[in-house]
Amino acid sequence: MSQPQESKQVWALEGQYLHPLYSPRGSVEGVMIDVGGTPAQFTFGKQHDGSDAAHAFEAVRAGQQVLVEATQAPAPRHGTAAHEVYAFERLVSVDGQPYAPHEPLREVNGRVARIHHARHGEPNGVVLDTGDFVHTRPEGYAALLLQPGDAVTATGPARALRGAGATGYVIEARVLNGQPLAGPSRHQE
Repeated sequence: MSQPQESKQVWALEGQYLHPLYSPRGSVEGVMIDVGGTPAQFTFGKQHDGSDAAHAFEAVRAGQQVLVEATQAPAPRHGTAAHEVYAFERLVSVDGQPYAPHEPLREVNGRVARIHHARHGEPNGVVLDTGDFVHTRPEGYAALLLQPGDAVTATGPARALRGAGATGYVIEARVLNGQPLAGPSRHQE
């Protein structure tokens, strides 16, 4: 049996956006931000589809002030890093304005087909019989305690699921069964 993983601390770091970082294939795989006069690298890792994370920075221009949530990245396999490296979690704000992805609001209705779990094993939402994934975050799930067969109506920003056979949407639940859910927390999901 595997050992439980420690929860990583999520840091909120503010600084001036410098530029994107590219992969050898030409996609954006991270960004550089000047945090208090020190360059910091934020990488788009496996917890994010790189294109989604890169999309958050498409409209950000060099010199704009950004607030980013991130976790400390593991040490490099070879040598030492030239600066601090973080694993990007989310873009919080740009020039003091909350970042809101340009995703349309969608309402979904269905029954809970199964409980969904985050990478660390904690329940963080439900998958409906419609194929839609309703993301509640762990604290939202804990407050609702949904079970298979429960009826669900959820509203929130939506984007199409990706991957083999995916046909539904991921809904960042803001309202679930008439109950408002708290916004994103500062804790690791």
